[in-house]
Amino acid sequence: MKAPVTRKRCAVYCRVSTDELLDQSFNSIDAQREAGQAFISAQRAEGWIPVVDDYDDGGYSGGNMERPALTRLVADIDAGKIDIVVVYKIDRLTRNLADFAKMVELFDRHGVSFSAVTQQINSATSMGRLMLNILLSFAQFEREVTGERIRDKIAASKAKGMWMGGVPPLGYDVGQRQLMVNEAEAAIVRGIWQRFVDLRSTTVLARELNRQGITTKAWTNTKGVFRAGRPITKQNLYKTLRNPIYLGVIRHKGKNHPGQHEAIIDQALWDRVQAILAEESSERAAMTLTKHKTDAVLRGILFAPNGDRMLPTATKKSSGKLYRYYLPSSDKKFGRGTNPFGIVPADQIEGLVLEQVKAALQGPKIVQAVWDEVKRRKADIDEPAVVLAMRNLSAVWNQLFPAERCRLVRLLIDRVQLRDDGIDIEWQPMGWAELVGDLAPHSIGAELREGNADLFPPSRR
Repeated sequence: MKAPVTRKRCAVYCRVSTDELLDQSFNSIDAQREAGQAFISAQRAEGWIPVVDDYDDGGYSGGNMERPALTRLVADIDAGKIDIVVVYKIDRLTRNLADFAKMVELFDRHGVSFSAVTQQINSATSMGRLMLNILLSFAQFEREVTGERIRDKIAASKAKGMWMGGVPPLGYDVGQRQLMVNEAEAAIVRGIWQRFVDLRSTTVLARELNRQGITTKAWTNTKGVFRAGRPITKQNLYKTLRNPIYLGVIRHKGKNHPGQHEAIIDQALWDRVQAILAEESSERAAMTLTKHKTDAVLRGILFAPNGDRMLPTATKKSSGKLYRYYLPSSDKKFGRGTNPFGIVPADQIEGLVLEQVKAALQGPKIVQAVWDEVKRRKADIDEPAVVLAMRNLSAVWNQLFPAERCRLVRLLIDRVQLRDDGIDIEWQPMGWAELVGDLAPHSIGAELREGNADLFPPSRR
């Protein structure tokens, strides 16, 4: 008696890199799906049946795994809903050898096989696996060669001064794949450049442009999607004022090429603006420390009353004295004074928060919470030792190295919310529990438990 045929649930996966032709009545996705369904029907005697769902990725590259239909396919494989994956060609699934190896591993883990309609490949056999890897290696090679050709074409086209796509800059529209001057916007651009020469300040200029309601470029892309302009920030201005496209130049990898579009500003105005920007850069380099030179304990966890994140900054005066502050992120984007709360002296707010941490280390509720976590973890520490360690840690808090205090603050605090009449501290729910780790052997807490409060491991120094 013939053994019954085992039913095999088959999913057809389809992909095409461009979505330009997807609105046609019959497109590449339809052709791939139809071929896959016919292939499954031809194997019906082997128990192959199609699943109801379609897995179609239109307009997605095979060079990565970030595709919605592929994500659904993987989820259904994990859920045990699929036995065989069918594609028109192997490169429809992926063109990346490393990604394909991950897919094969996933298939093996769930007992799923893989077949290609036009290449007669079945991953269930060792020869099929060999052919899959060979074909995929060629697919990846083809993708990389195609990428090189595209990059070479872009470089050659830009060397001829051609516009190669992207968001058009303010002052230009795109017509017949070329930049064309938008006279209304060009007048705004010339005004921005001339006004900067007068004001010599991107902060003041950004504030002035926003009062006038002037925004970044508003445009409609090739798909017909409208992109509204956004408020102009200092960063937008720096990018605009350093963009040689307004001089009639196309830049590619640091090299300037005469463009095929009209210039909006002249060389004299360009030179004046660049001289001012160069002067500003040298002044900022001399007067303001970079982020890595600042000791910002509250970086990333301090917020203004309106929810604006407070960013650390530091200025060194000509006398050599260092002044550290936290300023609202909106002030950094749109200029000082945008957020009515203003700046906060760093030493003052950090001192206030650190005192709160120091006091919390001795608080009965916090000590009890740490002791409860020690018991839960069954650590080899008794209750008096925990209490003593936390009291000692509080006692030597001011002697800890800045990096160690910063680490503990970030461990224990989730958010510091500034108020008009004070501050609110939101503690990390697991922070105090994690503090147990500092009571382990060879840690600060362990040494404090032993009474060596003035000794620290070399790694802490």
